Amino acid sequence: MKTVPIAIVGFMGCGKTAVAEMLAALLDRKVIDLDELITRQHARTPAEIIKEDGEAAFRSIETSALKDLLQSGYDGVVSIGGGGWIELANRRLLRESGAMTVWLDAPFEVCWQRIETAREVRPMAPTKDKARTLFEQRQPIYRTATIRVATGSDDSLESLVVRVKAAIERVQS
Repeated sequence: MKTVPIAIVGFMGCGKTAVAEMLAALLDRKVIDLDELITRQHARTPAEIIKEDGEAAFRSIETSALKDLLQSGYDGVVSIGGGGWIELANRRLLRESGAMTVWLDAPFEVCWQRIETAREVRPMAPTKDKARTLFEQRQPIYRTATIRVATGSDDSLESLVVRVKAAIERVQS
């Protein structure tokens, strides 16, 4: 069976990067965090790009980076930023590449707790109210991912990754 990219999607703070890294290790695949790739390529974080150039400029950069990655034949695991899956162009790129998309469906309160305690700046979620509105707006689009894996504050990273791997195997069989 052809190895296809696996994209981990979901709201900020749901655990995409940690899951992507552990899943890639478990599957013996490469892992890329799209936000980290953009930071290396542009010498600015997504937050800095959004603050200085606006969200539209960042989304354009994000789509370009994803397109380049997928066109290079990448078949590892990629963590897509919280808003990356919301962009139709990115969903098309992933679909056309045959990628399997996994939505980490975490409750808002779990995400907010992680957003609040993280060191990184989240320009799209400066307040709890704005974050909740964004969370609610994005839910219907996250639901279009190939796989949904519900997660909560009681899940260990290891058990979550085992469930993600099992869900991927069910879809592939």
